[in-house]
Amino acid sequence: MQTLLSHIRVLDLSRVLAGPWCTQLLADLGAEVIKVERPGIGDDTRAWGPPFLQAQDGSTTEDGGYFVVANRGKRSITLDLQTAEGQNIIKMLAKDVDVVIENYKVGTLDRLGIGYKELSAINPKLVFCSVTGFGQDGPRAKQPAYDFLIQAMGGLMSVTGERDELPGGGPQKVGVPIVDLVTGVYGALAVVSALLGRTETGRGEYIDLAMLDVQTSLLANQAMNFLLSGKTPRRTGTAHPNIQPQRIFDCADGQMIVVVGNDGQFRTLCDVIGHPELKDDERFVSNGQRVTNQKLLDPILDEVFMSASRGEWLDRLLSAGIPAGPINTVPEVFEEPQVKHRAMLKYLPHPTAGEVPQVMSPLRFANSPVKEDIAPPILGQHTEEILGTLGFTNEQVESLRERGVV
Repeated sequence: MQTLLSHIRVLDLSRVLAGPWCTQLLADLGAEVIKVERPGIGDDTRAWGPPFLQAQDGSTTEDGGYFVVANRGKRSITLDLQTAEGQNIIKMLAKDVDVVIENYKVGTLDRLGIGYKELSAINPKLVFCSVTGFGQDGPRAKQPAYDFLIQAMGGLMSVTGERDELPGGGPQKVGVPIVDLVTGVYGALAVVSALLGRTETGRGEYIDLAMLDVQTSLLANQAMNFLLSGKTPRRTGTAHPNIQPQRIFDCADGQMIVVVGNDGQFRTLCDVIGHPELKDDERFVSNGQRVTNQKLLDPILDEVFMSASRGEWLDRLLSAGIPAGPINTVPEVFEEPQVKHRAMLKYLPHPTAGEVPQVMSPLRFANSPVKEDIAPPILGQHTEEILGTLGFTNEQVESLRERGVV
């Protein structure tokens, strides 16, 4: 079977995480992705470790975990974009690609003569996506940004963490670079949408994707809570601000998550915990009442759940159809039977490590496979191969290498 994007070629001029996450998603869907890296240095994330990928002989490679997690399915070519020859090679590649992804500072590629204006003149059907912290215009457009900063500026940290009055209270960032990752997903969606539109119009597209815009959109229900009420959303720990009961509960031997999503599930919960009288208690009869009276409901549930082990409660809750589960560590996630069944962890052949672990794409299609057989490349692994397709001889490639162009 053919992958969905097997006919698409992508020129990846991005580094770190948001851009590479976007292009990895496209590679998983079958696109050919050519990753351009700096000679001798590569993507910044190759150096972001430890941990680093281990070679077969037991030595440490120069590829950090950050790089390994976001560059599956790509081919690596090294190019110095500050040189006229490097810029010319980008223009040669742009003639025959469908998509360019870049995350340089605003104006950098234009200054080098390889921005959207120049490359779209060469290839009018080009879909060009620029990923930045703040977008191509506005008072902060030229400022650098990282995920942590955007989590703070975009309001995410203001609603993440324990309440101020409790131990450990205060703003917290999410435990993964969530804005980078979701920006990558939005980027892939935008690219595929532009490619679909191109089939109708015959024209390419320019995409201006800003991390702060993405994070602002991710405020979702918390943004609407404010816009409808005028009240500033506060941190509530693990308790949901709009649905109750839904938080961490302590059991006799550990913690678990209980997620009651509607009034019917709450009525079932009342029977499971041996308090059927709560079903008709006016303070808790509806979700709105339970949110309003959470401080009254919490002590009742806390006392009940402490009366038995986590395993016992999970058996009861799941048997009754109430969503509940443990708080898994990362190693426990990969031991979860459902994760194993879905084959989310695989090991791909690697030229120096022998094999490399990869957390696979979550996408599943009935009639099209996901491409999952190419490990993250070593630096410049495909330089000769890619330049060869452009007509460069081995001698010319070696000359470029001697002069630091590749």
